[in-house]
Amino acid sequence: MTVSRWIIAAGFVCAATPSFAMSVLSTDVTEDAPFPITEVCSRYGGGNISPVLTWRGVPAEGKSLAITMFDPDAHNGWWHWQVLDIPVWTTALAQGAGGPHPDLPGNAHQHGNSNGNERYDGPCPPDGSGVHHYQITLWVLDVPIADVDVNAEPAQVGDYLMKHAIKTATLTPIYQK
Repeated sequence: MTVSRWIIAAGFVCAATPSFAMSVLSTDVTEDAPFPITEVCSRYGGGNISPVLTWRGVPAEGKSLAITMFDPDAHNGWWHWQVLDIPVWTTALAQGAGGPHPDLPGNAHQHGNSNGNERYDGPCPPDGSGVHHYQITLWVLDVPIADVDVNAEPAQVGDYLMKHAIKTATLTPIYQK
């Protein structure tokens, strides 16, 4: 077989090999589309309910997972939700899992958000501030339990996650008042 035929044959094999890219998905929110009212803050008539989230393609070397929702368009950024210590075998969080009485798997728990609440706080940008992008990120971590002080600021938790992330996947819905 000539080199060019070998390269073409290798290309077909690679094209036929399934891709196992990690992704985070939802039946409630989609990339670059507005949040439904059920997930928006109650101040704007919403239900303030966390969306259904599912994921796939988590690398085998992961030891735990985390979920965050961050608004980079808010002044200095705004953390709406932080869930730590999700067991690595978990593949989904149900709608409403981020409530004040969360239904989270294993030893998973919510850390305080930028409002100081240990729960999901939905999109609530100031009126007239334009479109805000809400980065819902799945973090695959190299530690089984996040060593984060219970009083740590949300940005400190974000820094910790960045230091221990093996891989991330992000879904970014939007909202504008």
